[in-house]
Amino acid sequence: MEPKALSQGLDAKIPGFFPLESVYKDPAAYSVFSGRNLPSFVKDWLIKAFSDKGYFDKDACWQFIESKIPRKGTNIRRQLLKSRGSIQVFSRLLVSTDLLNGKMSFSIPDLGIGKREGVISLQMPEEKLNRLHDGEVWGILQLTYVPPEGSDKGYVELTDFKPFEPYRVNLDFYKEAREQFNTSEWIDLLIRSMEINPDYQGSGDFNLGKKLCYLSRLLVYVEPNLNIIELAPKGTGKSYTFNNLSKYGWTLSGGIVTRASIFYNLSTRSPGIIHHYDFLALDEIETLQFAQEEDLLGAFKNYLENGKIVVGNYQSISDCGLMLLGNIALTKALQPRHRLFFKDLPSFFQSSALIDRIHGFIPGWQLFRFTEDLKLKGYALNSEYFAEILHHLRFDTTYAEIIKARLDIPKTADTRDTKAVIKLATAYLKLLYPHALKPDDIPKTEFEQFILQPAMKARGIIRRQLAEMDSEYSPFMPEIKSRDIIEKAAPKPPRIAKIKGWWS
Repeated sequence: MEPKALSQGLDAKIPGFFPLESVYKDPAAYSVFSGRNLPSFVKDWLIKAFSDKGYFDKDACWQFIESKIPRKGTNIRRQLLKSRGSIQVFSRLLVSTDLLNGKMSFSIPDLGIGKREGVISLQMPEEKLNRLHDGEVWGILQLTYVPPEGSDKGYVELTDFKPFEPYRVNLDFYKEAREQFNTSEWIDLLIRSMEINPDYQGSGDFNLGKKLCYLSRLLVYVEPNLNIIELAPKGTGKSYTFNNLSKYGWTLSGGIVTRASIFYNLSTRSPGIIHHYDFLALDEIETLQFAQEEDLLGAFKNYLENGKIVVGNYQSISDCGLMLLGNIALTKALQPRHRLFFKDLPSFFQSSALIDRIHGFIPGWQLFRFTEDLKLKGYALNSEYFAEILHHLRFDTTYAEIIKARLDIPKTADTRDTKAVIKLATAYLKLLYPHALKPDDIPKTEFEQFILQPAMKARGIIRRQLAEMDSEYSPFMPEIKSRDIIEKAAPKPPRIAKIKGWWS
């Protein structure tokens, strides 16, 4: 790796090549958001919107927040009832479509507005209604109180909506900028964009292995239908990564998991969570409870195998990935206490057939416990921009073809191992070499170090755990190797102009 000074030099290089897309992240500046439950992609946008030439206008930002973002516990319901009028807020809402009754409803948990109280006006322009997809949506909301009339109850109506979409992604621009950074610099840029300080020198060396381990958490962001499990001690930032960096993911933490909520509700004919997001993170899996476990296990195994959703007579497909997050007991030497890592997990995760469908494993005990000096203070990509880039990279199939062309796969290789390595390697390629257009764009040594070996390692842990669970499985991975190949360059995707100032 390059010396520490190189990473520090990124504070000049990042804003130089990403002038509109980067932001200076300073933990002290985040005090302006006290009392608001806002994810990083919203905080970063606000800091960027109220910054000019390195100066953050904290007072102006605070005034915007006070006028548009109610504090936690603010009684919006009472304000609406008292005013009998309309108010405008910047918030998230949870949208639900009721096909049986021809209605769209919403809830705003942060403001105390329940699903039965919120109705979306179907008189809004079609363009705005199309942006109100089921699930979580962020934007500027115009809320109007409709008082009771006759036998009808009063309710809150969403009469106008401006989606939170500050960036229209130009992947060509992103790829061209990547060419200005060497691999070491780019890894540190990605680490910074996860709000982690790559120059951290706390408990242990922040070496390449740890950095790639952190970046493995982003794999489900960029690759469709990728399934990963991470077991780590508490306090390593698992939940933070999946709750804050992107609006395209959904996290379930604890509680009861049902087939209706995840896949499809037969009673209401409503698609489940897995239809609406790039990835679903099941957090604290050791505390989860599973309703009708046998049916749910069957649904999960079927979905993880091929992305198909089958519930009763309902069938559909989704490209949503699955991220399983759990805690693990460690020895004093900070190594797993049991040879079988899943020993303390619920019986749901003791099925070898389910685990075999998980593509990779992240050994989270290798990562640092999160401390104040591990937080980034410096330039990084704006979280909203970064999340949009990762989302758009999911749809480019060029990368998978590059991986297949670079791999020498034995004919006797297990199909699930092969599929897992290809998908993991494709995700690493999208993260680390988004500018690659053909197989020989990456030197063989770098391809093996940064793409193939991490993918083999992530799947190899799953393979060894399967052998611990079930004697039917071998602990050995197939000998998948890299090969040199030259192919004709793939055509570049069309340029899409960025649109600045979505709020204006």
